[in-house]
Amino acid sequence: MRVERSGDAVALGAHAVAISGHVSQVLLAAPAPSRPLDWPIRLGSVPVLASAFQSRSAVRERIDRARDGHATVVLAQVLSGGGGVGKTQLAAAYTHQALVDGVDLVVWVDASDIEQVIARYAHAAHAVEAASDRLLGKSAESDAGLFLQWLATTRRSWLIVLDDLTDPEAMQAWWPPSSVFGSGRVVATTRRHDAVLSGGGRAVVDIDTYSAEEAEAYLQERLSSAHADHLLDGQAAVLAEALGFLPLALSHAAAFMVNEDVACAEYLRRFTDSAARLDDLLPRAADTEGYGRQVAAALVLSLNVVQASEPVGLAVPVMRLAAVLDPAGHPRSLWASDAAIRYLSAQCTTPPDGAPTAIGPAQARAALRLLHRYSLLTDHAQAGSRAVRLHALTARAVRECTPDAAVPEVVKTAADALTELCDEVPRGDHEMRATLLTNIDSLDGCSGDLLWQVDGHYVLRWAGRNMAQGAAVPYWRGLAGISERKLGRAHPSTLIARRELALVCIYGPLRKEAFAVLQEDFPHQDNRLVLEGSRPAAGSPEAVSAVGLLKDTVSVRQRLLGWAHPATLTGQANLALLHWSQGDRSAAIGVLEHSLAGYRATFGPHHPYTISVDNRLRSWREQHKWRWWRRTRGPSAPAGPAGRAAM
Repeated sequence: MRVERSGDAVALGAHAVAISGHVSQVLLAAPAPSRPLDWPIRLGSVPVLASAFQSRSAVRERIDRARDGHATVVLAQVLSGGGGVGKTQLAAAYTHQALVDGVDLVVWVDASDIEQVIARYAHAAHAVEAASDRLLGKSAESDAGLFLQWLATTRRSWLIVLDDLTDPEAMQAWWPPSSVFGSGRVVATTRRHDAVLSGGGRAVVDIDTYSAEEAEAYLQERLSSAHADHLLDGQAAVLAEALGFLPLALSHAAAFMVNEDVACAEYLRRFTDSAARLDDLLPRAADTEGYGRQVAAALVLSLNVVQASEPVGLAVPVMRLAAVLDPAGHPRSLWASDAAIRYLSAQCTTPPDGAPTAIGPAQARAALRLLHRYSLLTDHAQAGSRAVRLHALTARAVRECTPDAAVPEVVKTAADALTELCDEVPRGDHEMRATLLTNIDSLDGCSGDLLWQVDGHYVLRWAGRNMAQGAAVPYWRGLAGISERKLGRAHPSTLIARRELALVCIYGPLRKEAFAVLQEDFPHQDNRLVLEGSRPAAGSPEAVSAVGLLKDTVSVRQRLLGWAHPATLTGQANLALLHWSQGDRSAAIGVLEHSLAGYRATFGPHHPYTISVDNRLRSWREQHKWRWWRRTRGPSAPAGPAGRAAM
C-alpha cells in the first residue's frame, strides 16, 4: 500500500480505514491527475463586509486565542450567538483575510441544511481532485467523505467556513478532521448552544452585540459614508442603546435614516412610540447589506422549530411571558412560581393521540434550556437574579407577534409571578429587590392599562415601597393620579396610593403636603364600606381590602397626627365597626378599647363622643360574653339580658 502525490493532490485507492468517524487514510495507488491544479481555489459565495464594518478587536482576540491556545487540538472555532449579532460578518472577515493571505483553499458553506454541506464538500472534492476519477462521482456522500480525507492529509493551507449551522447532531459526521500537518482551520457560525458543539476539541466562542463604542462608531461611519453627516446628533448614543447595540438592527436603522432623511433624535422618537412596529422601523427595504430578511423575523427565526421540540408546546408561551419582563434579566425562580406553572399548563395543548403532559418546574426549566440552546434567550446561572435574559428587540418582536386576545393572560401571569417573588424576597437581598423593581417597571411599560385591568396593582405598590426616597415621591404622585383616573377617587387602591404618598412625604421636607393629602382623604377613608352600610361579606376580597385599608389608614394617621388625634380616633372606631360586622368580635373590642382611651384623653370622660364609644364597647362586651357562654354550654342555654336585647 502506498500513496502517490501529484503536486499536492493525494491519489486515493480503494481500501479505506475509518478514523475519528471519517473514512480516512492512505489507499492503494491510483493514476495521477492529468493536469496541474490552479491554486488557490475559492468555492462558495463569501459575503462582502458590511458598510462601516467594525473590526471588533476584542471579539476577534477571543476567537484567535481559542485557536492559538489549542493549535494542536482545536478543529474549529464555533461562533455562537443570537440572531443579528454579526456572526456571519465576523466569519466573512476571517475569510477575506484568508484570501488576502493567499490560503490555498477557501470554502464557504451554507450549513443551514446538512444536504447543502454534503453537496458543497462533494463539489470541493472534484475541485481539488481529492481522488482519482475512478473513485469520484459515485455519490455525493462518497465524494464528501473523500474531501474530508483530503483535508486531513494535504499540506495545502485551507479554511472551511460553515455558516449558519442549524443541526449540530447531523453535522457530527461531517466536521472537517484535524489536519496532520496543522495546515487547516474551520470557522463555524450558529445560533445553537448545544454541548455537542464543544465536543471533539472544538472551541465555542460566544458572540454578543456591539459594545456601546462600536455601535456609536458604526452609526457615525455608516452615515458619514452615505454623505448624511447631518443626521448625526446628540442622540446617536441613545439610539444605539435603544436598538440594543444589535448590528443587524443598526444596519437597517441607518439605511432607513438615510432613505428618509431622518436624524437620530427623530428616529429615536419614532422607535420609542409604543404604536410603531419593528417591520416598519426596520423594514426589508433597508436591508442594504444583503442579510435577506426583516429584523423581527430574523430574531425569532427558530421559534416554530423550538415549539415543536421537547417539551412540546412550551417555547412560545415562555417567550411571551419573558417578553414582558426586563431584557436585562429576571430570576430563574419566577419559572417555578405557581402563576407561571398555571399559565404554562393552560397553554400547553394535549397531543391528539397522547395523554396530557404534566407541567411543573422541571418542564419549565427544560423549556428555558431549549430556548437557550437555540439562542432565543439566555439562561446563565452565574448571572444570579438576572439569570434569564431576552434581547430587547427580540422581546419586542415577540410582543408584536402575540395575538391581542392572549396578551391579558400574559400580563396577569407576569404580575402574579412577580407578586410571589416580592412576597418571598429576604429583607437584606438588595440585588433581588433591584431586579424585581426593573422587572415591574418593564411589565408596567409594555402592558399599558392591562396591568390595572388584571389586578396588578400590588406589584406597583411594592415597587413604590422599595424605591429610594428621592424617586418614591414622584412615583407615588404619578401612581395615585393614574389610579384615580382608572379606578376612581374612593377606590381602595387609590386611597392606598395616596396614603403611601403621604407616608413618603412625611420623611422628607414635605410634611405639609403629607397632612394635606391625608386631610383630603379623611371623608373617603372614614365613610368607605363602614358608615354607609355597604359592608362586604366576611372573607370576601372586598372585606379583606377594606380592613387592610382602614388598618393602614389608622397606622399612618397615628404616626403623622398622634394616637389621640380626632382623625385617628375616628379611623379606629370605623375599623372596630368593620371588624364587628365581619364577625371578628375580639379584634373589634380590642380596637374600640384603644379608641376609648384616646377619646377620654382628648375629649374628656363626659363628652358625648366618649360616652357613645363607652356605651358601644359595653354592649359589645356583653354580647361577646353571652355568645361565648352559649357556645361552651350548648344551644339550649338561655340567653342573658344583653344577648336577648341584641337579638
